[in-house]
Amino acid sequence: MTAVMPRRDVTATPLAPVTAALRAMFGTDDLPGLARGLLVDDEFGWSPATTLIDGTRLPELLHAASVRWGGTPHACAALAWKSYSYWTALPVVLGWASARRVPLLDPSDVLIHFEDHRPLLTLGLRHGTTVAVLPSDPLALSGLPQVRVVAGEAELLAELRASLLDAHLAPLIAAIQTEVRVGTRTLLGSVASGIAHGILRAADALPGSTVQSVDTLLGALDLADLVELVPGPTGEPSVQRRTCCLAFTLPSPKVCQGCCVR
Repeated sequence: MTAVMPRRDVTATPLAPVTAALRAMFGTDDLPGLARGLLVDDEFGWSPATTLIDGTRLPELLHAASVRWGGTPHACAALAWKSYSYWTALPVVLGWASARRVPLLDPSDVLIHFEDHRPLLTLGLRHGTTVAVLPSDPLALSGLPQVRVVAGEAELLAELRASLLDAHLAPLIAAIQTEVRVGTRTLLGSVASGIAHGILRAADALPGSTVQSVDTLLGALDLADLVELVPGPTGEPSVQRRTCCLAFTLPSPKVCQGCCVR
Protein backbone atom coordinates (compact mmCIF):
# COMPACT_ATOMS: atom_id res chain seq x y z
CA MET A 1 0.00 0.00 0.00
CA THR A 2 1.42 3.36 -0.98
CA ALA A 3 1.21 6.08 1.62
CA VAL A 4 -0.37 9.29 0.42
CA MET A 5 1.75 12.20 1.54
CA PRO A 6 0.00 15.49 2.20
CA ARG A 7 0.61 17.88 -0.67
CA ARG A 8 1.94 21.29 0.21
CA ASP A 9 -0.92 23.58 -0.77
CA VAL A 10 0.59 26.31 -2.90
CA THR A 11 -2.83 27.94 -3.20
CA ALA A 12 -3.48 28.31 0.53
CA THR A 13 -1.80 31.68 0.74
CA PRO A 14 -2.19 33.53 -2.58
CA LEU A 15 -0.39 36.59 -1.18
CA ALA A 16 2.60 34.61 0.16
CA PRO A 17 5.05 36.06 -2.41
CA VAL A 18 3.95 39.56 -1.41
CA THR A 19 4.31 39.03 2.33
CA ALA A 20 7.66 37.30 1.81
CA ALA A 21 8.95 40.26 -0.19
CA LEU A 22 7.69 42.70 2.44
CA ARG A 23 9.38 40.67 5.20
CA ALA A 24 12.66 40.65 3.29
CA MET A 25 12.35 44.35 2.58
CA PHE A 26 11.67 45.49 6.16
CA GLY A 27 13.02 42.57 8.21
CA THR A 28 9.70 42.15 10.04
CA ASP A 29 6.01 41.42 9.52
CA ASP A 30 5.05 44.39 11.71
CA LEU A 31 4.97 47.25 9.23
CA PRO A 32 3.96 50.82 10.06
CA GLY A 33 1.43 51.18 7.24
CA LEU A 34 0.10 47.69 6.51
CA ALA A 35 -1.87 45.12 8.44
CA ARG A 36 0.22 42.16 9.59
CA GLY A 37 0.08 39.58 6.81
CA LEU A 38 -1.88 42.10 4.68
CA LEU A 39 -5.25 40.42 5.29
CA VAL A 40 -7.70 41.74 7.89
CA ASP A 41 -9.32 38.94 9.90
CA ASP A 42 -11.65 41.10 11.98
CA GLU A 43 -13.03 44.11 10.11
CA PHE A 44 -14.39 45.84 13.23
CA GLY A 45 -12.97 49.39 13.26
CA TRP A 46 -11.89 49.21 9.62
CA SER A 47 -13.54 51.03 6.71
CA PRO A 48 -13.23 50.41 2.97
CA ALA A 49 -11.21 52.86 0.92
CA THR A 50 -14.43 53.77 -0.86
CA THR A 51 -15.13 55.97 2.20
CA LEU A 52 -12.16 58.13 1.20
CA ILE A 53 -13.20 58.34 -2.43
CA ASP A 54 -16.84 59.21 -1.64
CA GLY A 55 -15.70 61.84 0.86
CA THR A 56 -17.05 60.20 4.02
CA ARG A 57 -13.67 59.77 5.76
CA LEU A 58 -11.46 61.94 3.57
CA PRO A 59 -11.73 64.97 5.91
CA GLU A 60 -10.54 62.71 8.73
CA LEU A 61 -7.46 61.75 6.73
CA LEU A 62 -6.70 65.34 5.79
CA HIS A 63 -7.21 66.51 9.38
CA ALA A 64 -4.86 63.82 10.67
CA ALA A 65 -2.25 64.99 8.18
CA SER A 66 -2.70 68.60 9.26
CA VAL A 67 -2.22 67.67 12.92
CA ARG A 68 0.85 65.57 12.11
CA TRP A 69 2.69 68.03 9.86
CA GLY A 70 1.21 71.45 10.65
CA GLY A 71 1.68 72.77 7.13
CA THR A 72 -0.63 74.38 4.63
CA PRO A 73 -3.72 72.37 3.64
CA HIS A 74 -2.36 71.53 0.19
CA ALA A 75 1.06 70.50 1.51
CA CYS A 76 -0.47 68.26 4.20
CA ALA A 77 -2.82 66.73 1.64
CA ALA A 78 0.14 66.01 -0.65
CA LEU A 79 2.01 64.31 2.19
CA ALA A 80 -1.06 62.32 3.24
CA TRP A 81 -1.35 61.18 -0.37
CA LYS A 82 2.34 60.28 -0.49
CA SER A 83 1.90 57.96 2.49
CA TYR A 84 -1.39 56.47 1.31
CA SER A 85 -0.31 55.83 -2.27
CA TYR A 86 3.00 54.28 -1.17
CA TRP A 87 1.42 51.69 1.13
CA THR A 88 -1.40 51.01 -1.32
CA ALA A 89 0.88 50.44 -4.30
CA LEU A 90 3.59 48.49 -2.48
CA PRO A 91 1.82 45.08 -2.24
CA VAL A 92 0.77 45.39 -5.88
CA VAL A 93 4.20 46.16 -7.31
CA LEU A 94 5.97 43.63 -5.09
CA GLY A 95 3.47 40.96 -6.09
CA TRP A 96 4.11 41.69 -9.74
CA ALA A 97 7.89 41.96 -9.40
CA SER A 98 8.36 38.91 -7.17
CA ALA A 99 5.99 36.36 -8.70
CA ARG A 100 3.77 38.02 -11.33
CA ARG A 101 0.96 37.63 -8.78
CA VAL A 102 -0.98 40.88 -8.52
CA PRO A 103 -3.56 41.70 -5.84
CA LEU A 104 -6.20 43.86 -7.52
CA LEU A 105 -6.92 46.67 -5.09
CA ASP A 106 -10.49 47.61 -5.80
CA PRO A 107 -11.30 50.34 -3.22
CA SER A 108 -14.02 48.15 -1.70
CA ASP A 109 -11.41 45.47 -0.89
CA VAL A 110 -8.87 47.86 0.69
CA LEU A 111 -9.54 48.55 4.38
CA ILE A 112 -8.25 51.49 6.41
CA HIS A 113 -8.16 52.61 10.01
CA PHE A 114 -6.65 55.52 11.94
CA GLU A 115 -6.29 53.86 15.34
CA ASP A 116 -2.54 53.25 15.27
CA HIS A 117 -1.07 56.71 15.67
CA ARG A 118 2.47 55.76 14.62
CA PRO A 119 1.61 55.91 10.92
CA LEU A 120 -0.91 58.31 9.43
CA LEU A 121 -3.18 55.37 8.68
CA THR A 122 -3.03 51.60 8.31
CA LEU A 123 -4.18 49.63 5.28
CA GLY A 124 -5.20 46.00 4.95
CA LEU A 125 -6.95 43.78 2.44
CA ARG A 126 -10.17 41.86 2.68
CA HIS A 127 -10.07 38.08 2.48
CA GLY A 128 -11.19 37.26 -1.02
CA THR A 129 -9.36 40.17 -2.65
CA THR A 130 -8.93 39.23 -6.30
CA VAL A 131 -5.44 38.16 -7.37
CA ALA A 132 -4.47 38.24 -11.05
CA VAL A 133 -2.02 35.56 -12.22
CA LEU A 134 -0.47 34.15 -15.37
CA PRO A 135 -1.50 30.72 -16.73
CA SER A 136 1.83 29.30 -15.49
CA ASP A 137 1.10 30.20 -11.85
CA PRO A 138 -0.01 27.26 -9.64
CA LEU A 139 -2.95 29.41 -8.58
CA ALA A 140 -4.26 29.30 -12.14
CA LEU A 141 -5.43 25.70 -11.62
CA SER A 142 -6.69 26.20 -8.08
CA GLY A 143 -10.28 27.00 -8.90
CA LEU A 144 -10.29 29.66 -6.18
CA PRO A 145 -12.98 32.28 -6.82
CA GLN A 146 -10.63 35.18 -6.08
CA VAL A 147 -8.07 34.13 -8.72
CA ARG A 148 -8.25 35.80 -12.12
CA VAL A 149 -6.14 34.17 -14.83
CA VAL A 150 -4.97 36.50 -17.60
CA ALA A 151 -3.52 35.58 -20.96
CA GLY A 152 -0.03 37.01 -20.59
CA GLU A 153 2.31 39.72 -19.31
CA ALA A 154 0.63 42.60 -21.13
CA GLU A 155 -2.78 41.64 -19.80
CA LEU A 156 -1.39 41.31 -16.27
CA LEU A 157 0.01 44.84 -16.42
CA ALA A 158 -3.30 46.08 -17.82
CA GLU A 159 -5.13 44.54 -14.85
CA LEU A 160 -2.61 46.13 -12.48
CA ARG A 161 -3.18 49.55 -13.99
CA ALA A 162 -6.97 49.23 -14.16
CA SER A 163 -7.30 48.35 -10.47
CA LEU A 164 -4.52 50.40 -8.87
CA LEU A 165 -4.59 53.60 -10.91
CA ASP A 166 -7.84 53.84 -12.86
CA ALA A 167 -10.25 52.45 -10.26
CA HIS A 168 -8.50 53.49 -7.04
CA LEU A 169 -5.84 56.18 -7.06
CA ALA A 170 -7.24 58.38 -9.83
CA PRO A 171 -10.71 58.68 -8.21
CA LEU A 172 -9.06 59.44 -4.86
CA ILE A 173 -7.01 62.21 -6.48
CA ALA A 174 -10.23 63.71 -7.80
CA ALA A 175 -11.77 63.51 -4.32
CA ILE A 176 -8.75 65.21 -2.71
CA GLN A 177 -8.93 67.99 -5.29
CA THR A 178 -12.48 68.79 -4.21
CA GLU A 179 -11.08 69.56 -0.74
CA VAL A 180 -7.75 71.28 -1.48
CA ARG A 181 -5.93 72.76 -4.44
CA VAL A 182 -3.09 70.42 -5.32
CA GLY A 183 -2.00 69.40 -8.79
CA THR A 184 -2.48 65.96 -10.33
CA ARG A 185 1.12 65.89 -11.53
CA THR A 186 2.37 66.56 -7.99
CA LEU A 187 0.32 63.67 -6.63
CA LEU A 188 1.19 61.24 -9.42
CA GLY A 189 4.85 62.12 -8.91
CA SER A 190 4.59 60.61 -5.44
CA VAL A 191 3.05 57.46 -6.89
CA ALA A 192 5.92 57.10 -9.36
CA SER A 193 8.52 57.82 -6.68
CA GLY A 194 6.94 55.38 -4.23
CA ILE A 195 6.88 52.58 -6.79
CA ALA A 196 10.49 53.15 -7.76
CA HIS A 197 11.69 53.39 -4.15
CA GLY A 198 9.75 50.26 -3.21
CA ILE A 199 11.22 48.15 -6.00
CA LEU A 200 14.77 49.38 -5.37
CA ARG A 201 14.51 48.85 -1.61
CA ALA A 202 13.26 45.30 -2.13
CA ALA A 203 15.97 44.49 -4.69
CA ASP A 204 17.49 41.60 -2.70
CA ALA A 205 14.10 39.85 -2.55
CA LEU A 206 13.22 40.25 -6.23
CA PRO A 207 14.36 38.34 -9.30
CA GLY A 208 15.71 40.04 -12.39
CA SER A 209 16.66 43.66 -12.92
CA THR A 210 15.06 46.12 -10.55
CA VAL A 211 15.74 48.95 -12.98
CA GLN A 212 13.86 47.09 -15.69
CA SER A 213 11.03 46.35 -13.26
CA VAL A 214 10.72 50.04 -12.40
CA ASP A 215 10.74 51.01 -16.07
CA THR A 216 8.09 48.41 -16.94
CA LEU A 217 5.74 49.35 -14.12
CA LEU A 218 6.01 53.10 -14.61
CA GLY A 219 5.58 52.65 -18.35
CA ALA A 220 2.41 50.62 -17.83
CA LEU A 221 1.04 53.35 -15.56
CA ASP A 222 2.13 56.23 -17.85
CA LEU A 223 4.23 57.67 -15.00
CA ALA A 224 7.71 57.22 -16.47
CA ASP A 225 8.26 60.95 -17.03
CA LEU A 226 7.81 61.79 -13.34
CA VAL A 227 10.99 60.20 -11.98
CA GLU A 228 14.43 59.26 -13.23
CA LEU A 229 16.77 56.57 -11.97
CA VAL A 230 20.25 58.02 -11.50
CA PRO A 231 23.47 56.65 -9.98
CA GLY A 232 23.60 57.01 -6.21
CA PRO A 233 26.68 57.75 -4.06
CA THR A 234 28.14 54.28 -4.60
CA GLY A 235 26.77 53.74 -8.10
CA GLU A 236 23.52 52.03 -7.09
CA PRO A 237 20.36 53.32 -8.79
CA SER A 238 18.48 55.99 -6.87
CA VAL A 239 15.31 57.93 -7.54
CA GLN A 240 15.34 61.50 -8.78
CA ARG A 241 11.93 63.13 -8.71
CA ARG A 242 10.68 65.63 -11.26
CA THR A 243 7.90 66.87 -9.00
CA CYS A 244 7.92 67.81 -5.32
CA CYS A 245 5.91 66.31 -2.45
CA LEU A 246 5.92 69.79 -0.80
CA ALA A 247 7.64 68.64 2.40
CA PHE A 248 10.05 71.56 2.04
CA THR A 249 7.13 73.95 2.76
CA LEU A 250 6.45 72.55 6.24
CA PRO A 251 7.13 74.64 9.39
CA SER A 252 10.07 72.29 9.91
CA PRO A 253 11.12 71.93 6.27
CA LYS A 254 12.22 68.56 4.92
CA VAL A 255 14.05 67.98 1.65
CA CYS A 256 13.76 64.36 0.57
CA GLN A 257 16.60 62.50 -1.06
CA GLY A 258 16.09 62.86 -4.79
CA CYS A 259 13.84 65.91 -4.44
CA CYS A 260 13.69 68.16 -7.49
CA VAL A 261 14.08 71.20 -5.20
CA ARG A 262 17.73 70.26 -4.67
